[in-house]
Amino acid sequence: MIRLQHVSKSYLGHKALDDVSIDFTKGKVTGIVGENGSGKSTSLKLMAGLVRPSKGSVLIDEEPTNRQISRIVAYMSELDQVPPFFTVGESLNFASTQFPDFDREQAEEILAFMKLEKTQKVKHLSKGNRGRLKMALTMARNAPYILLDEPFSGLDPMVRNSIVKGLIKFVDLEKQALIITTHEIREIEPILDEVIAIRKGKILSHNTVDGIREEGRDVVEWLEDIYGSGEGYGA
Repeated sequence: MIRLQHVSKSYLGHKALDDVSIDFTKGKVTGIVGENGSGKSTSLKLMAGLVRPSKGSVLIDEEPTNRQISRIVAYMSELDQVPPFFTVGESLNFASTQFPDFDREQAEEILAFMKLEKTQKVKHLSKGNRGRLKMALTMARNAPYILLDEPFSGLDPMVRNSIVKGLIKFVDLEKQALIITTHEIREIEPILDEVIAIRKGKILSHNTVDGIREEGRDVVEWLEDIYGSGEGYGA
C-alpha cells in the first residue's frame, strides 16, 4: 500500500500539496486528474521518493519513501529521461542494468505493441514516440507500483485510444497498482477503477468509476460537476 498521511509540500513558499491523506492499494488502476499546477506531478514525485514532504509522511509498504524506493516503484516522469544518443534497443539494455525487476521479454512485447524499432535513435523520435518508449521502459518492470505522469501527452489522438486500452494487458493487477496522472480523461476512463480530483493542492473528491456510473454519469461529467462546466474536460 502507498499511504500519504497529512502531506503538504511547498516550493519557495508555494504550496503544491496541502494536507493530503490518501491510500493506494494493489489491484487497482487509479487516475489523478486536475488542472495544470494542481499538484498531480508533485504527488507522484513524493511517491517515487524524488522529493520529500514539507509536512506529513509518505509510506510505501510501511517504509518511508526516499530514492531507494525505486526498487519497488517504477516511475515515468513527464520529462525526457532517456539519453538522446541511445538507440531504442540500447535504452532497453541500459534499463535492464539498472533495475533487477526489468522484464526484457515484456519490454520487447511492449515495443512491438508501440510500433517502435530498436534501431531508431532516441533523438530522432517524435515527442509521442519518446513517450511510447518511456512507457515501455517503465511498464516492463515487475515493480509492485507503477506511476505514470502524463503518459499520453504528445500521442496522436488517432492512436491514443488504442494504446490506452492495450497497455492494461501489460499490468498484473494481482500484484501491481497503476497510478496515472492525465488530462486524457475520456480515453483513460475505460481502464480506471478509481479517480481522484485534485485542485490547488487539495483533494476535492475520490470516487470509484463504478460508483460514478451508478449515478448515471461518466467521469468527465463528474469532473465538470466538481470543477464547473467551463473547464473543458473531455475536450
